Amino acid sequence: MAKTALAHLSDDAVLDLLARSDDSALAELYDRYGGPAYRLALRVVRDASLAQDAVQDAFLTAWRTASGFDPRRGSVSTWLLTLVHRRAVDVVRREDRRRGSPLEDAPVASGDATDETAETRALRRDVQAALEELSTAEREALELAYYGGLSQSEIAEKLDVPLGTVKSRMFAGLARLRDVLGESP
Repeated sequence: MAKTALAHLSDDAVLDLLARSDDSALAELYDRYGGPAYRLALRVVRDASLAQDAVQDAFLTAWRTASGFDPRRGSVSTWLLTLVHRRAVDVVRREDRRRGSPLEDAPVASGDATDETAETRALRRDVQAALEELSTAEREALELAYYGGLSQSEIAEKLDVPLGTVKSRMFAGLARLRDVLGESP
């Protein structure tokens, strides 16, 4: 890992810079604690994509709330990893709520089964199998959009994630579906 311009500063000094909206301070904190933060989130959520989201949200919270950090209450690392843990727990709770209202209940646009050709049924099975190849987060975003009829903004609100995260998940999921189904872009 290359030394950064802020590597010589203490965590408290880096956080002071972060409180003044210094981008390099956020990068330095991430360099120092991104790995442990990700490992902590992954232990809690047990999904790589969701762990990345939790870490991203925690660092965004750190960016927004750095000025409120009180060093008398603990170290910067403890504060930051607490933010990560809280966000990861929030993700688990959100996923539990989502699983409480399964996507299988979402309307599926299809005709009567007797009207379907064997080819259509085979294609549907292929698509369902391809969806199983996606990460949970990618599959969830695509199913809400295509089976649930939700817009990306509505998906972001339903899942309590940033709109950009939904767009990234859908883009990655569609690319993987193309690969799995063998279609050209």
